[in-house]
Amino acid sequence: MRPIPPTPSTAPLAPGLYVVSTPIGNLRDMTLRAVDILANADLVLAEDTRVAAKLMSAYDLKPKVERYDDHTDARRRPQILEALAAGRRIALISDAGTPLVSDPGYRLVEAAAQAGLPVFAAPGASAMLAALAVSGLPSDRFLFAGFAPSKSQARATFLDELAPIRATLILYETGPRLHESLEAMLTAFGDRPAVVARELTKLHETVVRGGLKQLAQHFSGAPPKGEIVVLVGQGDDAPATPEDADTALREALTRLSPAEASAEVAKALGLKRRDLYQRALAFKAEAKD
Repeated sequence: MRPIPPTPSTAPLAPGLYVVSTPIGNLRDMTLRAVDILANADLVLAEDTRVAAKLMSAYDLKPKVERYDDHTDARRRPQILEALAAGRRIALISDAGTPLVSDPGYRLVEAAAQAGLPVFAAPGASAMLAALAVSGLPSDRFLFAGFAPSKSQARATFLDELAPIRATLILYETGPRLHESLEAMLTAFGDRPAVVARELTKLHETVVRGGLKQLAQHFSGAPPKGEIVVLVGQGDDAPATPEDADTALREALTRLSPAEASAEVAKALGLKRRDLYQRALAFKAEAKD
């Protein structure tokens, strides 16, 4: 692979911990700032040094690289904090995308922040946000839920907790578990609109849209390969129950007249104002007795 030449900045790199995003597939997605940081860092902490070596080679970078992941965190963290306190410039990268998003690094950043050490973000590629951008699902409110548990009962509980959330849900998944996971989502969420995005920015990028039932059928064959993001749209709002209406009305009547209270609750819950007004009058009469 022909090296992609860096364009180094003339500004010196300040001491601190740099959380650096790297490409999720297409190497042209590396930011110029990320190249600057990796070129000038005293040390680069990598989830997998072999993956990091390929990245550094692509950009003709030759920093010192050491392994840092969940297995080495407890042992390495005090050493890293000591180096940061001494004014070293340390970059943290994951195998792909933005560190800490379902990747190691949270404890290190937390410890550095608590110690008053400078922490900088060098934003860039993220599979989660890339998938959301192309999904066609509402993006004004979303929840990233990471990986669902692998065991069926734990996964069912996990998904049941997500079901009431009024937002687009984003999860990571593996190819071998995809079909089973989609079936579990169908059970927990119903047949909501959903998207399966695979190998984003890479040669074999695919984005499949449909209902969860359709997607579960589509991926019922041989497990797909590569990195996978599953996005699930919001379901239909559950209709308000009479108990919901009564609770809302009683609260509104502490602030408003029966007419105003019934209008407010009707708008909030999508119910008929006339029916609510009669209930509000009844509650007002009860309060006088």
